[in-house]
Order: sequence, then structure tokens, then C-alpha cells
Amino acid sequence: MKYPLRYRLELYLGRLFWALFAALPVAAASNLGGALGGLLGRLPALARRTEANLSLAMPELGAEERAHIIAGVWQNLGRTVAELPHLRAFALTEGPPGPAQVQVVGREKLTAHMGEAGEADGRAALLFGGHLANWEMMYTVTAKLGHPMHVVYRAANNPLIDAWLWQVRKDSALSALAKGRTAARGILAALKRGEPVGMLVDQKMNDGIAVPFFGRPAMTAPALAQLALRQDLPVLPVQCERLDGASFRVTFLDPLPYRKGGDHGDDVAAMMEQVNRMLEDWIRARPEQWLWPHNRWPS
Repeated sequence: MKYPLRYRLELYLGRLFWALFAALPVAAASNLGGALGGLLGRLPALARRTEANLSLAMPELGAEERAHIIAGVWQNLGRTVAELPHLRAFALTEGPPGPAQVQVVGREKLTAHMGEAGEADGRAALLFGGHLANWEMMYTVTAKLGHPMHVVYRAANNPLIDAWLWQVRKDSALSALAKGRTAARGILAALKRGEPVGMLVDQKMNDGIAVPFFGRPAMTAPALAQLALRQDLPVLPVQCERLDGASFRVTFLDPLPYRKGGDHGDDVAAMMEQVNRMLEDWIRARPEQWLWPHNRWPS
């Protein structure tokens, strides 16, 4: 048997919940996922790291505030999972979004670098976001705007789950590139063809560089800055916010300003510090929507 029984059981359980959520309307699926996520988050082993990270990063919060945020974190995670079968059903709007809608702000900042949909005069760009709200919305929205991108992601520990999620992403992305040497080759080839690449850059990378994040050194992946500096690429921040239930706002912000100095390593660190400050601002604004269970500051 090629895969352990645990991997196959996880896949079957995942498909069971997928079928359940897919059978429901978007808002109902999101609500159910939020309720299940909230129940899961009450398990002491799962809540412990969430609270430890929150206390470490935002020590000014009181116990009641932390408890409220922790409950929201697990509800948001449950909603995100439940919304996966419905990603293509989300509609874009410029006004206040209703259920299963995404308000798009700053679309002109995306098209300024990649042209309008169907045009061939765009150029390569790097887009980045964090694990906030439903982070899968970043590539979903760009695809609906006519600019599908290559998605760089961390492979799931379960290879069966990873292959399944690759199938989910491939309909809205040019490709899904698992972090590593293969991804590096794919990124360089995509940028050479003038195609956009999107990254979520808020997770720990053991062999990254130490960059301040919430006032503490955090091992941070430097690839975003390295690619931008070497190839003079625009770096576009993409902020995703959950506004109410299954309603979202995705904001394309101005490209990060950066300069090339005398030392490449210093320039990379300076850009990633700028990126981390922006991510921190987003998280502080909606702390219940970030992936706090991730081991961002290992002891």
C-alpha cells in the first residue's frame, strides 16, 4: 500500500465534508463551517497554540478579548474550508457585497501592470497576501478579472490531500507550485513569459531570514524580495477581508516602493520588513481572521 491508512482516511473524511458543503448554498455552507470550526477550536490542544501566539504578538489584549478573537479564528478557518467547493460561484461587485460576493477595490492598480483582460501588453508582476479571511480569494478574484496567476503554496503534509487541493486550484490558477526547487523553476519560467505570480508570505520558513514581525524576529521567506530586486518587478499587495459571513472585500494596493542599494541582502531584508509591517497592520485590523494556530514564532 503506497500511502498510510491515516492519509487515506483523512482524504475520505475531507471528501465527505466537501460533498456536504458543496450540497448547500454558499451562505449556509459557510455558516455550518463556521459553527464546526468554532466547536473544533474549543479543544484545549488546538486552542493552546492559538492563545500562545496571540499573547506573544499582542500582549496588550485582555483575557476576554483574546477568547473572543480565538473563537473567531476557528470560526473563520471553518468557514474558509466550507467555502472551498463554492469558490467559482462567488461574484465580483464594486459596491457593498452580499452573500457569495466579493467587493473589488483598486482593480485599476492591477490592470495598470497587466492591462485589461484579454490584452497582451501586460508584464510580469508579483502579488502577495497573507493567510487572512479566505486567502484562496486572491487567485480566485484575479482569475475572474481576466488575470489568472501562478500560485505558490506550501504542500500539505498528506500527499493525497495535496493532490486533491491542486485539482481545486487549477481551475482558477495558471498553475499551483509547491514551495521548493520545482516551484523556483516554475516561477522563473512564468515571470519570463510575463505572467503574474502570487504568494502568501506570512508563514515561517526555517531557512529564511529573520525579519521583525509583531516586534519579534520571525523566519521569513525572502523569495518575494529577491525576485523583485533582481528582475525589477512590481510587487502588489492584495488584502482580503471577510466582511460578514460569506461576503468579502479584496483590495489591490499600490505597488511597494523599493530601491536598490549597495548590498543585495540588506535590500531584501528591508523589503521583507516592509512586507511584514503591512501584514501586521492587516492582522491587527482583523485579528480574528488570521491563521494564529500556525507556529510562526517557534521557541
